[in-house]
Formats: sequence, C-alpha cells, structure tokens
Amino acid sequence: MSPVILSAAGTALVLDASGPGLPRVRHFGASLGTVTGSGLEPVLASLTAAPPLLPAQGDSWYGRPGLSGGRDGEHWPVRWTLEGLDVDAEPGSGGAVTVTASDTRAGLALVSEVAMDAGGLVTMRHTVRNTATTPYRVEGLVCALPVPGRAGELLDFTGRWAMEKVPQRHGFGLGVWSRENRRGRTGHDGTGLLVAGTAGFGFRAGEVWAVHAGWSGNHVHYAERLVEGASLLAAGELLEPGEVVLAEGESYQTPWAYFTWSGGGLDEASARLHGHLRAARTLPVRPVTLNNWEATYFDHGLDRLLELADKAAAAGIERFVLDDGWFRHRRDDRAGLGDWYVDEGVWPAGLHPLADRVRKLGMQFGLWFEPEMVNPDSDLVREHPDWILGRAERMPPPQRHQQVLDLARPEAYAYLLERIDALVTEYALDYIKWDHNRDIAEPVHDGAPGVHAQTLATYRLLDELRARHPGLEIESCSSGGARIDYGILARTDRVWTSDSNDALDRQAIQRWTGLLVPPERLGCHVGAPHDHISGRSLPLAFRAATALFGHMGVEWDLTSASEAELEELATWVALHKRLRPLLHAGRVVHADHPDPSALLHGVVLPERAVYAFVQLTTRVDIGPAPLRLPGLDPAAGYEVRVAGPVPERTGLPEWAAGPVRVPGAVLAELGLPAPVLRPTSALLIEVERV
Repeated sequence: MSPVILSAAGTALVLDASGPGLPRVRHFGASLGTVTGSGLEPVLASLTAAPPLLPAQGDSWYGRPGLSGGRDGEHWPVRWTLEGLDVDAEPGSGGAVTVTASDTRAGLALVSEVAMDAGGLVTMRHTVRNTATTPYRVEGLVCALPVPGRAGELLDFTGRWAMEKVPQRHGFGLGVWSRENRRGRTGHDGTGLLVAGTAGFGFRAGEVWAVHAGWSGNHVHYAERLVEGASLLAAGELLEPGEVVLAEGESYQTPWAYFTWSGGGLDEASARLHGHLRAARTLPVRPVTLNNWEATYFDHGLDRLLELADKAAAAGIERFVLDDGWFRHRRDDRAGLGDWYVDEGVWPAGLHPLADRVRKLGMQFGLWFEPEMVNPDSDLVREHPDWILGRAERMPPPQRHQQVLDLARPEAYAYLLERIDALVTEYALDYIKWDHNRDIAEPVHDGAPGVHAQTLATYRLLDELRARHPGLEIESCSSGGARIDYGILARTDRVWTSDSNDALDRQAIQRWTGLLVPPERLGCHVGAPHDHISGRSLPLAFRAATALFGHMGVEWDLTSASEAELEELATWVALHKRLRPLLHAGRVVHADHPDPSALLHGVVLPERAVYAFVQLTTRVDIGPAPLRLPGLDPAAGYEVRVAGPVPERTGLPEWAAGPVRVPGAVLAELGLPAPVLRPTSALLIEVERV
C-alpha cells in the first residue's frame, strides 16, 4: 500500500501502512511538494526510526507505550493487526484518515482518527474497545507524533495563581521530559502547549513542533527521545489506577490532541492553532465587559451597583457582569456555594432592578456561577452531604472553604441544570462567568477515582445549557487561568486569562497564553490604578493598552474614578471598538525584539495592522533598537501613524508626527526608529496598506 500523505498550508503528514501493524508516521513537518505516496517509497524503506501511530514494543518501540493497561490474572502485550484504512484527502487541502485495528489475543479493538485541517493543524484521537469477557483496565492512552533529531530544544510552561504561563526552556536530550497534572483541572501550572524546536527558535525564526491536550481534567504532555534515534511529542488524559475499567464491549476515547508545525517560529505554529479554533465556531462581536468583582466584592448594595452601571455605560461598556455574592448566605467566601437561589435578604425584588437598569442603559447582563463547588456551610450540603466528590467516611481536604460537588452523580447534575437553567431563563442572561476556584483533591466517585467522570459531566452540563440557550455566552474562569484548554473552549466563548489585572504581569501572561488562544477569547481587563494582588500602581494608558489586545473589559470601581480618568477610559474603549474587527480576526505576530526590557507585538490583516511597542522596565541601552514590524507584505506600501493616546514624557521620532508612507520591506527589515518610553508605558502603531 502506498503511503498516505495529508498536506495543507505548507505542512505534510506521511503515514506508511505497508506493514502488518499500525501505520508508521514517517514525517510530520514541512510540505514535501507534489510528490505522491509511490514517489516516497524508495526513501521510506530506509527510514527505520519512525514510530507507529500508537507506539508499542511489538513495533520495536522501547519508550513509553502509547497504550498501557491490563487484566487481572493475565497479560498479553498488545500487537495490533491493521484491519482498515479509510482515507478522505485532497492534496494541499488536508483531509482525514481513520485506522481500525485489533488484537484478538489481547481482546482489544482500536480506532484511530487523524485529520489535518486547511490551515495545516493536525488533530488526533484514539478509541480502544474491550472485546474480551474479562474487564480491561486502561492505565494510559496517548496521542503522539514524531519530531526529527534537529529539534534540540523544548519549551513548556508553568505558573501559579495570578502568574500563569511562565516559560521554561531546556535541551531535548535522551529520555523523557514529562509534564503531568493531577489537579483535576487544567491547572495554573499546566503547560498547555509543549514545544520542540531547532536551537534558538523564536517567534519569527526556527522550526518548531508543538502538542496540546484538549482536556480539562488530569493530563500529560511529554517529549521522548530514544537511543535508536526516534523522538516524539505526546499528550493525553492522565488516568489514576482503576479510573477507567472497561467491561466487554465498552470503550474509552482519548481527548483530542492538537499538533502544529512551523518552519518560521512560534507565530506560525500559533496561527494554525488560532485558525482551527476560529473555524470551529464564529463568535459574535465581543462586547466590552465590566465585571464588578474588584469594584464591590461582596458588597451588593443596589444603589452602588446602579451607579457603577451608569458609569460603565457612559464609558462605552457593552456588558455588565454581576460577580460572586448574589445568592443565598453568600456574604463572604465561607458559606452559600451550592445554594443557587437569589438571596432574598440582599435582593428583595430579585436581580430585576439591576438587570433592568443594565439593559435600559444598552448593555448586556451576565452573572457569576461556580457550579462545581460547594461550601460545607450551605443548605445544599446540609441536605445532601453525600453529593460531595469523595469518600463519605473521610472528607477530602478543604481549599478556600470549599468542597467539590460530584457532577457525575445524576441527582447533583440534575439540580445544577435546573437551577442554572431557571436563572438564565428568568433573567434572560446573556452571559455566564463559570468559575472553578480550587484543585480537586482525593476525588472518589462510586468507589473509583473521579476526575474523568467529573470532567465529562461538566462537559455534558455545559453542552446542555448551550443547547437550551443557543445565544448564551459562557466564560471559563478557574481562579484565573487554571482551566484554559481546547476541551473547555469547545463549550465556552472565552477564558479569564488570569486573576491578576496588573498590566505589567499581564503583558507576559497574555503573550504566552496567546500562543494557544486567539485574542478574542482572552479576557483582558483594565484594572484599578492600584492592583490589589501585586500592590503595584500603574498608569491608565498602560493598563488600557495592555487590555486592548484581547477581549477587552474593565475590573475597576468606576465610581471612584475621576472625570479625567473616565474620559480617558472612554477614549480607549472607543479605540478598541474601532480596532476590534482587526484585533479579533487578524494574525497575531511578535517581533524577536533584541531589547529584553521591551516587547513589540501586533495583529495583522492583509490591508491593515496594529502594533504595540511596550517598554516594560528601564533600558540598559541609551538608544532603543529599531522597531521591525513583522507580518507585513514586503512588496506593499503602508501608511504608518500613531494610534491612541501617547504616553506621558515620551520621546517621539519624526515619523510619529505623520502619517508617513513606508515600503513593507523597509518596515520589516530596517524598521522604524523607536520612541523613548518610560517604563510601564506603551505606544500603539497603526499601519494601513496603500
């Protein structure tokens, strides 16, 4: 059988099904041109290090197996026999391959699905079925693709609350580099993306390969290199012993894994991911959002909230979200979670007075929930203590005065669905901020580890609510950015990038989270002048310029702002709205700027672009490096101008008095003379094709 080639947007994936087992992946990377499968056969015959789709020792793979599991009393190493290969592909347009295989001795059947979209992104998942009469324990099943030996460096991410997506780079040597997460959610320290690349790769240079596990529970990403010469990237769900046990005829399906390749640095690899997410669902215009949390916290005095809504509407804000504190017994974070009824003592007329005013002002209305969590001090837990995810004989350790509600329990699921559905209906909610504020510890469901069932139940609940309310938008928040993955994003409209609204920290958090998530799905808010987490005070222009490059919002008590501040905020909101069609549809680019004290990034469409030159800290060099603008057409001419307010005490070069016309090749190669900015300031540059 001739090799199968999937190709699109300069990427190719080659599967060799000439042997009796699963197809071997002979190539994942740059396009091979117009070569056919038969034209590759002489070369492929000499490539011995290629692993199969699901690596196993029976295929001479001595690294981590793609499938691990077993039965009580007997062990049959899996050796797959290929049964079918269904190919639906057009050269240059991507396509899909479905592989079926079985091992009758081991009592297992396999279906592997591999697809490449029009942008060159590869998706993969496996389904294993137990065909024997005895139970089969699935201990691990991952998706993997090979990378070549020239990929000598790895990039992954760690972090914590309010400081997510901290990059760490190191060599890709022999052995395994594994990032495992057992927090029951994606995690503040979850890598999100594991990248392998050629030495010194950056945003605009180097060859890179990356993988993402689209799963919101426990998960693993790893890179492995064997002495035989083979290397791979892999990702999947991380299962606890006994978590998935298949009876005869039952199946386990992995989450989708997403693989991207680039010959021109991280930006191109990221663009393939963004393109896939954008193609999956077209979002409506992203309304500028105000969330009241850092303005009022648990103070839900109606007069104060009405004044805040008035100020928000006057600033051009389009959506008002009422955060934590509106439901029964919720005067602090120690009680009430799970009691999803409007607190009659705080809201004697319900939420209608606020919701009606918000809509009269022309804004949408949204509400905060934390459905998967309960306080032990709640009516729900007092009535149903057995609904907690854990063993009844020994309560799991508390975090934030919270326990986890077992959503895989039908009664608990039905309660949440009824309560959320009723509130969405009564208040015609436009938006839900869906929070998840703790790691899941010692989860036990029906006597077995419970994260797998909990994650699937959460997905079902979200899917059902969206089916009942097709226009409802949902934000995934998890004490900030602890649940950001393509599994949750298939069911939600944006993520809350971080609980930190400190714009200086946010520059890095948004930069690296943005590799996986496009700007229109990144919640980016203008915080208060004095940040309540970092204690840092930052100018409004810097806070707004940072929030402008995502799904912009405000998290600030506008009733305490001066008239000058409100006017400046309104200017930035209006600028975001004008640039929104570009920011939320264009290609995200980053310059590999030589000055570590500054960043240069932007968003580009064929006809226009906007960039931000950001001075983070004090420069060492007296003269700033020129601004080489990435992503433009070198054969085109562009009109260049400053966009938005100019930071105070800025030394502007002559072109900033423009607009000026500059060839694209000059902007890319020579660049623009850089302004002299003070630390924590940013200058926006708008570029239009002429």
